[in-house]
Amino acid sequence: MSKKRYFIQLAYDGSLYHGWQTQPNAVTVQELLDKAMSVFFRQPIETLGCGRTDAGVHATDFYAHFDVEGVEEAKVLSAVTGINAMLPYQIAAKRIIPVHDDAHARFDATARAYKYYLHFEKDPFKLNRSWLVKDKLDVEAMNNAAAMLLNYTDFSCFSKSNTQTFTNNCKITKAVFEQQEDGLVFTIQADRFLRNMVRAIMGTLVQIGKKEIDLTDFKAIIESKNRSKAGQSVPACGLYLVKIEYPYIR
Repeated sequence: MSKKRYFIQLAYDGSLYHGWQTQPNAVTVQELLDKAMSVFFRQPIETLGCGRTDAGVHATDFYAHFDVEGVEEAKVLSAVTGINAMLPYQIAAKRIIPVHDDAHARFDATARAYKYYLHFEKDPFKLNRSWLVKDKLDVEAMNNAAAMLLNYTDFSCFSKSNTQTFTNNCKITKAVFEQQEDGLVFTIQADRFLRNMVRAIMGTLVQIGKKEIDLTDFKAIIESKNRSKAGQSVPACGLYLVKIEYPYIR
């Protein structure tokens, strides 16, 4: 029986982990997933994720691909319960999907979406789930600035320095704040994101909300292509990867 490729769909609370990607001397989501799957399938399994979430960042919709050899497809597709039994409660496998042999969880994604949550009053049930902001924010001004993002493609000013990406161009298709009863949520969707991009955008938009900068300043920051001109990255706790789209997965 030949080797076959699959996608696994996951959700995880990133509070306890040093991000998605396996690394030395730190516990990560990928490390624990690969160990659980290797035990279940009784062979070494190495996953490759749709992206790299940083330490403390959460995901409600995350995909990784993996290859397994000599296992009937029916057993692979029904493996979710067994894999979940070996994963910590903060990491959940949702489904396994058969894909073509060249399918790639990172490079084949056509759209990604993140949400960032803020709240304004101390709430013990939002610890490590949302960012507590004590200042009053001008949400209308923040939305006006967020809308400007759709007019640009080069987001070097919001990218972590010294990354190995060949381009800092992204096509943002949605960027909007919405009021909720217990806070504020920012939704942003694009074809791709740069390292630390969403948290840097949020930090700069919060400066708009605090009236520390205005729309003219925001435009100048984007056009500067200089990370040092933009705001500080906001805490990871409020950030969630919420959607990954592929042309062959429904």
